[in-house]
Amino acid sequence: MDTDVIVVGAGPTGMTLANELLLAGVSTVLVDKLARRSDLSKAGGVQSRTLEVLDQRGLLEPLLATGEHPVTTGHFAGIPLPLQSERHCLPWRSVPQVVIEGFFERQLAARGLHARRGRELVGLAQDDDGVTAAFADGAALRSRYLVAADGAHSTVRSLLRAGFPGEPGTLTIIAADVRLGGADPSTSHTWSEDGHWAALFPLGTDPQGRQLRRLVLGGPDRSLPREVPVTEDEIREGLSAVFGTRVHLLELRYARRVTNASRQVERYRHGRVFLAGDAAHVHLPLGAQGMNTGMQDAFNLGWKLGAAVRGWAPEGLLDTYHAERHPAGAAVLRNVRAQSLLMDWAGTRDPEVLAAREIFTALARLPDVQHQLGDLMSGTAVRYPMPGSGSHPLVGLPAPDLDLGPARVHELLRSGRGVLLDPADRFAEAAGPWSDRVDRAGKGAGTEPVLVRPDGYVCWAGEGDPEPALRHWFGEPR
Repeated sequence: MDTDVIVVGAGPTGMTLANELLLAGVSTVLVDKLARRSDLSKAGGVQSRTLEVLDQRGLLEPLLATGEHPVTTGHFAGIPLPLQSERHCLPWRSVPQVVIEGFFERQLAARGLHARRGRELVGLAQDDDGVTAAFADGAALRSRYLVAADGAHSTVRSLLRAGFPGEPGTLTIIAADVRLGGADPSTSHTWSEDGHWAALFPLGTDPQGRQLRRLVLGGPDRSLPREVPVTEDEIREGLSAVFGTRVHLLELRYARRVTNASRQVERYRHGRVFLAGDAAHVHLPLGAQGMNTGMQDAFNLGWKLGAAVRGWAPEGLLDTYHAERHPAGAAVLRNVRAQSLLMDWAGTRDPEVLAAREIFTALARLPDVQHQLGDLMSGTAVRYPMPGSGSHPLVGLPAPDLDLGPARVHELLRSGRGVLLDPADRFAEAAGPWSDRVDRAGKGAGTEPVLVRPDGYVCWAGEGDPEPALRHWFGEPR
């Protein structure tokens, strides 16, 4: 083998996965067909659950130190969710994708991993022992596993001939990074009477201290083929259709057309090859859910591949990647479809759609509804199935970041290992055989026993014996 794992695609998903693999002690090669890292922002924010996992790896503070990344109000179909910030200890932050990629690139370089750029994958073969990847320059690499994080037009997915069912794109909208002048719009989403609409989100400031924004434009007669370049005149006309003379364009930095295609691969695992991020699921860019869902795919898969490479993965552990992340991706596709309908994405001004939105907007003023939608959008509502782990309310959910005195739960997870909170010091002997992959926090560690996986999810809690859960998730003891 040339390496343990090949990661194809050096975007947020691929670099997050590479970081997790290095943490697990797994040799990794990261390849990308682009000759240089993209300087386009694409996604514009980081959701609460992703922020939590970054904090668990000790990466959150240095990421936020890279610039001005304000806390922003979440939304569902353009309907503000102001209570979301109150509900989550780490509320939604405006961190553009280009900043995420640059940050991870530096983190990986500091650990000796540099993406091999300009390496286009053209062939793929696997057998019982490993995977062989062939590249356009004639080179080949052999690895135990390969992960496709190469985006919506994934070469790996095509080479696998993986089923990718769903709905094709029927229209496009414009996404652009801009500087604007004039009145500051008071809301993130604005509609005109004739169906044109605009959405604005903060992207921080440029080196000169000037405010940058993500602008999304849609409406009737605005859908053009994806390959048609977006012009400054088109942006100005779109702003005028929604805001009149109140808002005007100062600078266009980047623009692209985005379709409303909605697809998900049938299987996230194909033998020794796994799909993650946009290679596994594509949908409208609402709430930065695409980037965040892909990064969560990586957090889920990384420690499991590490366990397999290092020889302690229990039977079926790698299959839980599909079992846990396919439903999570499907849930994102469902909420995006619902949002696109309520937003009147096509600008039809259909009276039935407007009536449904009016009722939904009234419901969204209720705190319980805002909490439910906020959890859905932030990723904190994801609950993984945990067979044989009992019915404790915490099981399957992200571990709460308890302050245990000497350390917080998030700090205990920075090693990339599992954690057993054992406040009564009852399980020192039982957990000892797993001490090479599970850390135990003893007396004073919370109020009840909790076993947490390396990705921060609770896999056992409460009374009883943790040994069955230790075996199920962390394999046979030493």
